[in-house]
Amino acid sequence: MFVDKESILIKAGDGGDGATSFIRYKGVAYGGPDGGDGGNGGNVVLIGDRHKISLLDFQFKHKFFAEDGGKGDTKNCTGKCGEDIEIRLPLGTIVKDKETDRIICDIFYDGQRVVVLEGGKGGKGNKKFCTSRRHAPHFSQKGEKTEIKRIVLELKVIADVGLVGFPNVGKSTVLSKISGAKPKIANYHFTTLSPNLGVVRHNEQEYVVADIPGLIEGAAEGAGLGHEFLRHIERTRMLVHVVDASGVEGRDPIEDFKKINEELKTYSEKLAGLYQIVALNKTDIYGAEENVKAFKKKYGKKYKIITLSAITGDGVEQLLNEVSNHLATLPPLEPMQFETFAYEKKDENDFEIVRDDDGSFVVIGPLVDMLERNVVLNDADSLAYFQKTLRDKGVITALRKRGAKEGDTVVIGEIEFEFVE
Repeated sequence: MFVDKESILIKAGDGGDGATSFIRYKGVAYGGPDGGDGGNGGNVVLIGDRHKISLLDFQFKHKFFAEDGGKGDTKNCTGKCGEDIEIRLPLGTIVKDKETDRIICDIFYDGQRVVVLEGGKGGKGNKKFCTSRRHAPHFSQKGEKTEIKRIVLELKVIADVGLVGFPNVGKSTVLSKISGAKPKIANYHFTTLSPNLGVVRHNEQEYVVADIPGLIEGAAEGAGLGHEFLRHIERTRMLVHVVDASGVEGRDPIEDFKKINEELKTYSEKLAGLYQIVALNKTDIYGAEENVKAFKKKYGKKYKIITLSAITGDGVEQLLNEVSNHLATLPPLEPMQFETFAYEKKDENDFEIVRDDDGSFVVIGPLVDMLERNVVLNDADSLAYFQKTLRDKGVITALRKRGAKEGDTVVIGEIEFEFVE
């Protein structure tokens, strides 16, 4: 089953809590602090894997959470760092942030690694809070918590050549003749329900050809199967437009050709501007000769036209020669050009002051999150550290500028106190 678009939840690991501990052994009644730091949480890493061909792995599993960091321990032992979670994706996967719809990365190369979320920092043990005045801190820092993010995975097949055309014109048969691919072939519409890829080796060249499911009129607006798979020819360097020259199904080859090109243009001007070789297929069927003459008369000067019968193999070598020769003149495929979106790490010095309905001053922001991880309300040393940090980070000065006066209520996280000049 081919799946080319999925949404998943990802989360980096939380940082482990720092330890509050003191040296205790025979002969040392009042040993110093020896609480170790917590371990860092694991990262979320995306990896390009050429062996993956679709996003089927993500249809039934939607949560990918990295391991949390371990807690710090006694004797200054640091907690274990959380294991990264590695998410393997097929080449050509565009990764977007669900909320903003901005592109995070384009997984284009085999083995490409992108750290999309970094793990939370481990909390500091009480040993780290020792100062010349604070010899025995009875508090430590909690690990940094991370947030769950939702990302969208959208696969755009990486292929040098895209085979396009109406259903049942013989694209799958052409692919089977020019490569080692074995697509499903039958005499009814929409036999191909997903893009098929084949590797062609010809004239000392090697390139990938994608058979895109048959387009129909209105595909760019969502009709038929084509709308779901038009994205897969966006990356191709050139197109081979397969047309049924026999007209056995009552369709006019010229009209078919015009309609498909209109759909390409409606979907993307860039796509419509790709170089096309026209492959007039099924020319071994009675009545095709007149259609071939009419088609060449109308489009012979604008397009390179190859007549062939994919069933018998007639004309296939000529088609391969034309494709190979033109590909040699084109630049190689490259990743998309886009403005990269990244999940920002919070600056722990940032804060904002707002007035509540009851007149109290509420301090919010990353600084508050950091303080909540550090402060233990029932510990005098911890509260002293809290007050010093408010002064050093400019919170007290900002409160005065905001209009805080003696006796006003200030709320910082779960801590509420009266402002004192």
